[in-house]
Amino acid sequence: MRTSQLFAPTLRQVSADVEMPSHRLLLRGGFIRQLAGGIYSLLPLGLRVVRKIEDIVRQEMNAAGAQELFLPTLHPKELWDRSGRSAHWGPELMQLEDRSGRRFCLGGTHEEVITDLVASAVRSYRELPFTLYQIQVKFRDEIRPRGGLVRAREFTMKDAYSFDRDLAGLDRSYDAMVAAYHRILDRVGLPYRVAEASPGGIGGWDTREFALPCDSGESSYLSCDECGYDAAPEVARFRPPPTPAEPGEPMEPLARADTPGQRTIEQVTAFLGAPASRLVKTLLYMADGRVVAALVRGDRELSEDKLKEALGVSSLRMADPDTIARVSRAPVGFAGPVGLKDAEIVADEDLRAERNFITGGNEPDLHLLNVNWDRDFAVDRWAQLRTGEPGDPCPTCGRPLRSYRGIELAHVFKLGVIYSQALDAHFLDEQGQRRPIVMGCYGLGTTRMMAALAEHFHDQAGLLWPPSVAPFDVLVIIVNQDDPTQRQLGEDIYRELRQAGLDALLEDRAERPGVKFKDADLIGVPAQVVVGRLAGEGQVEVRRRGGEARTVPVAAAPAQVRELLGR
Repeated sequence: MRTSQLFAPTLRQVSADVEMPSHRLLLRGGFIRQLAGGIYSLLPLGLRVVRKIEDIVRQEMNAAGAQELFLPTLHPKELWDRSGRSAHWGPELMQLEDRSGRRFCLGGTHEEVITDLVASAVRSYRELPFTLYQIQVKFRDEIRPRGGLVRAREFTMKDAYSFDRDLAGLDRSYDAMVAAYHRILDRVGLPYRVAEASPGGIGGWDTREFALPCDSGESSYLSCDECGYDAAPEVARFRPPPTPAEPGEPMEPLARADTPGQRTIEQVTAFLGAPASRLVKTLLYMADGRVVAALVRGDRELSEDKLKEALGVSSLRMADPDTIARVSRAPVGFAGPVGLKDAEIVADEDLRAERNFITGGNEPDLHLLNVNWDRDFAVDRWAQLRTGEPGDPCPTCGRPLRSYRGIELAHVFKLGVIYSQALDAHFLDEQGQRRPIVMGCYGLGTTRMMAALAEHFHDQAGLLWPPSVAPFDVLVIIVNQDDPTQRQLGEDIYRELRQAGLDALLEDRAERPGVKFKDADLIGVPAQVVVGRLAGEGQVEVRRRGGEARTVPVAAAPAQVRELLGR
């Protein structure tokens, strides 16, 4: 390929709204262009990088025994209704209607479609196990797209699904996919961590995220430098605070406090002049059809993942205002545990040591002061309900957890029979008994991985692509296109590099040398061969992008390039 023919419109400046370096450099380097918020075109350079990533993904998926297919992007909405996820996803699920009035959605993920396909085809245990994967476009109506391809509304990902007879088979399939992900990320060249994670809108257990540690990442994690424990805050475990041997401050008499219109933690603390740590939030949920009141300190965040696990339920959602009014006899913002009826009370372990706290009063515009759980109400269940925070003691070794941010690269789940039961994907076992297929799910963002690579591998001048995923292996720069000696030698080296099996790009534009070198560093091709003033002596400069140049004879250039690329 020649730069004179390459469609790669570089930019010197981009909008000040572009914050992440990867977003800025991919725009400036001519890899992507924005069509609308969260929607991007991949230009030839960007597509070449993504295709290199996809090649690695395919090789490792195939080596792990997975089979590639390609599923529709347009999904009948009734499939999502049958699984119960259309309500859970809400407006994030992009929906449309055909001319006959039938409802469809654009696939944000493909669990429903793949399960429906397998349900129509598998009958016997003899047909199991197998793993299917695809590389496909996904659509999610993100509220706040950010970082270019890091969080987009239209993006490409590899999603795989395993189908087994039992949990032991699922464990084997899961382990095979996890091992494949390690190989993929090692080959791509990104440093990464593996963290316990929330199943979110997918569901399941043993969920793990593979993440690139990155200050500008959109996800947060907690880790222990001592033992390597790593988890997302919403599922992070930590050692509970010790229960005091003796009661702390004495119980004060229960008191009422009028709090007209003060509903939120911020409003109540300001009105009463109390710290948020003195308040206890009472959050009402519907859990598999029953009402549950979850109690956490006002300065903590409830983890719905932990609440769901503590209750052992499959369905959890915030109670609606009518339910809140019925159970608490008060509008939203004034529920409390004292006198609460028809609701199971689940309290966070941190509250065991708390005395004389403030809660909602179960009346409009009322809060209660000096509430004590061992006097004023009964706790039905104690559990660790809050999200983890920096400084919490590691559950393994007790050292303080530290926080870091990262870009999620991949996510794995054990789904079990969530989708197979909902969508009637069953098989007959050896005894002729009908049983649900046991599933796993494994996602990896390919366009997001390009953004993550750009975020990690760059300098002030531009991108620094690893050789495994670079758009080209080597860039041959003819410094002066008007010099016939340089021009001919550049053409000869370009031809020899290609014959040696290297993916070469020839910089043959009639541009100033400064423009050529700036663009070369901007697009980040890992090896450069510079044909300049020593061309008449049969000498060229060979260098790794961002490194020192070495002068070598023309005949030695291909070998030098291979050495720089580690081949």
